[in-house]
Amino acid sequence: MTDDPFVLHRNLLFTVAYEMLGSAADAEDVLQETWLRWAGVDRSEVREPRAYLVRAVTRQSLNRLRSLSRSREDYVGEWLPEPLLTSPDVAEDVELAESVSIAMLTVLETLAPTERAVFVLREVFDMPYGEIATAVGKTASAVRQIARRAREHVAARRPRMQVSRTEQQAVVDPFLTAMRTGKLQDLLDVMSPDVVMIADGGGIVAAALAPIRGATEVAPVLARAKQLVEALDTTPVWLNGAPAGRIDFDGEPAAVSLEIENARITRIYVVRNPHKLTRLDDPAQLTR
Repeated sequence: MTDDPFVLHRNLLFTVAYEMLGSAADAEDVLQETWLRWAGVDRSEVREPRAYLVRAVTRQSLNRLRSLSRSREDYVGEWLPEPLLTSPDVAEDVELAESVSIAMLTVLETLAPTERAVFVLREVFDMPYGEIATAVGKTASAVRQIARRAREHVAARRPRMQVSRTEQQAVVDPFLTAMRTGKLQDLLDVMSPDVVMIADGGGIVAAALAPIRGATEVAPVLARAKQLVEALDTTPVWLNGAPAGRIDFDGEPAAVSLEIENARITRIYVVRNPHKLTRLDDPAQLTR
């Protein structure tokens, strides 16, 4: 089994599906469906198994993404991607780390399904336009046009600045300390005045239903968290290729990812939906 192309390329296939869906659970379902189809394929007719499997995962991901669009429209509150615990090694591939960041995955949510597939396959995995065309059922010329529109769309919405992991950690650490102590001024000191906090509770646990904007609004909300629970514990972790934090409120976890600009936090992503917090113990194996 270890020689089977599906097994050899499983981490790549998971990464493709996860970047297209923003959900590890849905990505695993796509891999299961792809495996079942692969098991029935005459391998002697497959000249390039890796390319074949990537195309198959892309098609299955597109089908699932289209079926999920309605449920995400009906989602209670803000929908955020499912965070993944990752090892620091992921950050060594800067382009991969950016592509799986919570910030980028949130931007990718604003693309149409086919645009998202084309963007991921071209910009992240550097697939030739002809192969992408086969995967998404379009002509190569159409794919080039879709890729151009998708790049422009993402460029207008992606984080304005890329910071080093050292710079990221230098802000994450004092933020987590301020969360643990509940000191309002310490929180204000690490935030940009126009910071935005987006929380995802999925209607299951308490979370703001709409983004909270401005440091004078965000910081007091976070400072009060310590007063509302008996125990608030913070742990620095690597999520989606970047330094981030895990915060436990009376034992209930939340995953917190930050966007940083000029040594200040510009966006805070807080995932509290327990269905999205099942990947915080074992690092995900992401590759391209």
